[in-house]
Amino acid sequence: MAVRTAWFLVVCLLASVLLPGVAAAGPGRPFDLQAHRGGMGLSVESSLLSFGTALDVGVRTLELDVQITRDGRAVVTHDRRTNPQVCRDTAPVAAGDPAFPYVGKLVKDLTLAQARTLDCGSVRRPDMPAQRLSPGARMLELHEVFDLARARRADDVRFNVETKVEAGSPDETAPREQFVRVVASEVRRAGVGRRTSVQSFDLGALIRMRQVAPELPTVALMNESFLQLGRPGASPWLGGLDADSYGSDPATALVGVARAVGASAISPVQGTPQSGGVTQPGFVAFTTAEMIRRAHAAGLLVIPWTVDDVPTMAAMIDAGADGLITNHPDRLRWLLAREGRPLPAPHPAG
Repeated sequence: MAVRTAWFLVVCLLASVLLPGVAAAGPGRPFDLQAHRGGMGLSVESSLLSFGTALDVGVRTLELDVQITRDGRAVVTHDRRTNPQVCRDTAPVAAGDPAFPYVGKLVKDLTLAQARTLDCGSVRRPDMPAQRLSPGARMLELHEVFDLARARRADDVRFNVETKVEAGSPDETAPREQFVRVVASEVRRAGVGRRTSVQSFDLGALIRMRQVAPELPTVALMNESFLQLGRPGASPWLGGLDADSYGSDPATALVGVARAVGASAISPVQGTPQSGGVTQPGFVAFTTAEMIRRAHAAGLLVIPWTVDDVPTMAAMIDAGADGLITNHPDRLRWLLAREGRPLPAPHPAG
């Protein structure tokens, strides 16, 4: 822990010397610091520990993913197949269960009881070596994240819920209609509609969400490959829309498509490779100042994903981003503090 802390302080010190000012988004303007899967650079993802740690740090938004189980329950997990880099089997829910082992199975084919036998807190991802573990952590239901925020009295914290509809392989996730109705029902039951947005790569889900729950703002997640510019016909990810009808370049097309589906914001990938950054040779930005300018002109917020290194955070903010989704909310909070920006309040336990 001491080595990790020392390393982070060195990075921050260098950044404070080398980085330009982050002024484009406007001092004093609230910035949407979103903890990706609860901030999985700090703690095992999508767990009470990760979301609790994010509340300890102080974030504006808890970002999370939802899959739907065979019995129609909303569970907080990213992968449509249970991932051995995140969860491991313990025991079958009942002796002789033919579905066991559950790791590697599609979430849509597991019941909630089967999914809840998995230990999703004892495996440290190889690409996140600093993660704190939470042995025995069970796959959460969506309402448990809302319950945690309520228990912490974090009434100012928002939720950004991603419906993980797999438009490219629709038979591998629950139907779009079920995602929309279950998520809308859970949000309404928890009474957090004013603090919740729904995001998806599947823009068809956003169109349907606007019909089922028009009170919930929607966010168009996107990368360049899903737009399928220059290819005949509509991308399966765009809800029947053809991006080429809205523009010949990614910025124009994405803004046009997002407006067409009634989104309040776009959430584009930061660039290629998506795990890279501005200091990496060969990195090509997808989210650019021009994209942000066009989005703002159309009345859309821009919240790029997933931005983990301080130089890229600074570049995105300087370009005018309204928020960032990050695995390292502590780094982004440090940068915002350095710029004298208002910081979201921490909500520690107890």
